[in-house]
Amino acid sequence: MSRRVRSRALPAHAALFAALGHPARLALVTKLSGGEPCSISRLTMGTRLTRQAVTKHLRVLERAGIVRSKHAGREKLFEYEAAPLVELRSYLDRVSAQWDQTLARLKSFVEE
Repeated sequence: MSRRVRSRALPAHAALFAALGHPARLALVTKLSGGEPCSISRLTMGTRLTRQAVTKHLRVLERAGIVRSKHAGREKLFEYEAAPLVELRSYLDRVSAQWDQTLARLKSFVEE
């Protein structure tokens, strides 16, 4: 019997990967990364998702810090927040460098 882990209980990088691990959420991040805040109605246009589904996915992205919301009159607008993904990129660059070093050492060892 597996227990579902909530993203807010995960380490920061794992929560970001989990939030980005769904195609619908990636599509929402892509739409929002254009820089213009969008309403749920606008984010739903052109998709097969319901407003409820978009809302659910936006909540996951918001908990991970990838989007933020603000009220504009009666509407709630969502904006892309780049900082967490910039940090994630930096983390992946560090991991990649560590692997490059490890593989270089292995290659050197094998060739000797």
